[in-house]
Amino acid sequence: MRKQIPNILTLSNLFSGCIAVVMAFQANFKAVVIWVAVAALFDFLDGMAARLLKAYSPLGKELDSLADVISFGVAPAAAVFILLRDYFLLPGYLEPLHVWIPYLAFLIPVFSAYRLAKFNIDDRQATSFRGLPAPANGLFWVSYSYGIEKVTSLSSPLAMYDEYFSYLTLILIVLMSLLMVSEIPMFSLKTKNLSFKGNERQIILVILTILLVALLGISGVAWGIVAYIILSVLGRGGNTKQTTSLR
Repeated sequence: MRKQIPNILTLSNLFSGCIAVVMAFQANFKAVVIWVAVAALFDFLDGMAARLLKAYSPLGKELDSLADVISFGVAPAAAVFILLRDYFLLPGYLEPLHVWIPYLAFLIPVFSAYRLAKFNIDDRQATSFRGLPAPANGLFWVSYSYGIEKVTSLSSPLAMYDEYFSYLTLILIVLMSLLMVSEIPMFSLKTKNLSFKGNERQIILVILTILLVALLGISGVAWGIVAYIILSVLGRGGNTKQTTSLR
């Protein structure tokens, strides 16, 4: 039973992701953020439990990837799909494609699945990653969807710019998807000690994210992921071997 605890946590991640999908199709963007955040917590805990209990297994590794595709791929994509379908006005020349354009959101789980499969056979990733981790990408999209839904509402002074937000969203779908399968080194939040030296980027990112969330609310999470990408690019990642945390 002890060795099944990490798998139970992984399946709890999957269960939370399924609820997030339902919330997305109900256009409850706040609930999507909450349930994807819960999924991310379980995703963190299953790796911790596997390390503490020494309960690594090929089954757990595969379950983790399958759960992440749902929680950080399908659930965010469902939120973006609803955003593109119901909350944006497309320019006239794209109006004939209005029915089809929202389906571009499902590039998110497609590239997430490819990134996770690539991770599972890549022996270079240990204390850092190659490409944007799927959970980070998922958290970006649910936070972004929540924020954009607010600024494009009829009561928002930015509602008149929703055509430009549609362009931004489509560009970001492509950009973030490519980042997931890129070879850009990105650092892990795992630290070996509590000292500032050697953990500068991790500490700076945590402080920045806290400040951004305090200032912007849930939307600050998306900006925190942007900060993570920038800090990774500026710092050129780190070591690359195998890891069992974010993928």
